[in-house]
Amino acid sequence: MFLPNPLAKDACAGLELDALEKFLARAEPAALQADSLESWLCAAFGVADLAIAPFTLQADGVEPGASGWMRADPVHIQLQREQMILRTDVIPTPEEAAQLCASLNAHFAQDGLHFAAPHPQRWYVQLAAVPAMQTHPLSQAAGLDVRAHLPGGRDALHWHGVLNEIQMLFFSHAVNQAREERGKPAINSVWFWGAGMAGDDLLQPCAQVIADGDLALALALAGAAGVGAGRLCQGQRVDVDGEGDVLLVWEGLQAALQRGDLATWRSSLQEFERDCMSPLLQGLKAGKIGRIVIDIPAQETARRYELTRAGLWKLWRFRHSLAYYAQ
Repeated sequence: MFLPNPLAKDACAGLELDALEKFLARAEPAALQADSLESWLCAAFGVADLAIAPFTLQADGVEPGASGWMRADPVHIQLQREQMILRTDVIPTPEEAAQLCASLNAHFAQDGLHFAAPHPQRWYVQLAAVPAMQTHPLSQAAGLDVRAHLPGGRDALHWHGVLNEIQMLFFSHAVNQAREERGKPAINSVWFWGAGMAGDDLLQPCAQVIADGDLALALALAGAAGVGAGRLCQGQRVDVDGEGDVLLVWEGLQAALQRGDLATWRSSLQEFERDCMSPLLQGLKAGKIGRIVIDIPAQETARRYELTRAGLWKLWRFRHSLAYYAQ
């Protein structure tokens, strides 16, 4: 939501965000300990060490069983001057994902690694044991230099070697040759993250989850009985009726920034204003909602804003543009 200062002024120019700006003006701000959406969700649902792979695998229709699993998502690594930039906009077809995973399984059969792609953009590798290494969520590394975000820890060097083998295998693969002929970016690597094993039931941080992305819904479905889950579709206004806390997860802004698409970022922000912030603020004013809390995870400037009905009457807190709050 908050772009860097030089960019925020131009990106936010002309946006009509009456409800969001009123909320930010009258809410109580506080620091937030969450450097990414993934870390926020894992803390809320009680998932240790960002070990999300078994839960998203289950949501993709495959039971994780007693094995360890790690995400191995398809990516494109692009050389730009002295940097190797990670791109996530490859979007393979189901057929391409199946062919590439079949090649991975043939190549790594003697190493005991098995790759699967139950969803074209979410690939997995089955593990005999969870590796002792620290990884970064794909969202944190997207658009940045790969070398600063590679796995670290005791087992990291081994998996760096696996990555090198995968990149060599994919370099001249028929799938990538065909993609390049169509003007599509090659799938020339994978991104390892989220390794773990299925364990006990997750925590129940709310009564209902509404999200436009997959991770929050996967954790809700894997959690304790009673957590409702529903996808927030484009153009759907948030329904403020119901009992209990509701967790709303909006990933549209983050997804647009990962692609460097400020036009889509602006559109997503306007959709958030129209379909979420405006009806929520109306519900708070009418007494249907007790409070609204907006958490904005970030690596350096994570923030929380909380507004109660009484806070709406702090009329001396004047509205500012969104670019003002980015400061």
